[in-house]
Amino acid sequence: MGVWADQPSLFGPDPDEPLVKPAGTSLIPMRVMITVKAAPNPSQVYGETVCVAGIRLDTDRPQWVRLYPINFRALEDERQFRKYDVVKLRARPSSRDPRPESFRPELGSVVGDGRMSTWERRRPFVVDLVNKSMCQVFQDARDGRPGSVASMAAIRPRKVQDLEIRPHPGWSPAEKKKIDAYVRQLALDEDGPRTPLQAPRFKGWYRYLCQSPDCKGHLQGLYDWEFVRLQRRLTGLDDAEAIAELRSKFLDTMCAPDRETVFYVGNMQKRMSSFIIGGVFYPPVGTRR
Repeated sequence: MGVWADQPSLFGPDPDEPLVKPAGTSLIPMRVMITVKAAPNPSQVYGETVCVAGIRLDTDRPQWVRLYPINFRALEDERQFRKYDVVKLRARPSSRDPRPESFRPELGSVVGDGRMSTWERRRPFVVDLVNKSMCQVFQDARDGRPGSVASMAAIRPRKVQDLEIRPHPGWSPAEKKKIDAYVRQLALDEDGPRTPLQAPRFKGWYRYLCQSPDCKGHLQGLYDWEFVRLQRRLTGLDDAEAIAELRSKFLDTMCAPDRETVFYVGNMQKRMSSFIIGGVFYPPVGTRR
């Protein structure tokens, strides 16, 4: 696995300096490179919601932002975006979520502003945020107060040991309740029944060692929309064949020795000390600024 030397920030202040969420709930304009589109979750109001994360490009130094909720079913075509698209939007600091990176987006304000189309263009912004081991991120979360420590990070694994894939058990009773409530509703401007969100076929977990010399290993769930989307395209394969295709993409390719793999990790609002993987950055070894 390729190794990047830890280095000072290219963009000025210390990247370990904690974020401070603005006071109040006023709309804030921002320009964001999208790095994470998490797998959709059931919502009673929207049918499904997606947590999106990215790197702000309008600040003195690149910094994380979490945008939630986003209902992609409701987004007009011109407001749809992909990973590594750059978007302009307005968002409010989330009053319901103490995490410093969390904002509630105004969906009608989303406007595309180009795309970081190559690894070379994306790399400086991502690398600038790779500054801690996963063990250190966990330690910070245990030691800090909610809202006082970063809840997102870019982690450079020392060794990816495996991608464990198991059948998805289906939605929980609470999730089924949300789906049923959504399907029973019918807005005045709708002319047909609502479609319930289907559970993915599989769940995945990365097992890896981080850069801490004392790391005993981490097992973290993979909640990348791309992981779910690929499953949808594999419906004609049996379980063993589908799992082999998923491992080929998300382990053999993304975590190959000729890739400089980085995991985008974030914690959960209800379990601040629990971190999941929202996506993978995997430029070829030798990609430079």
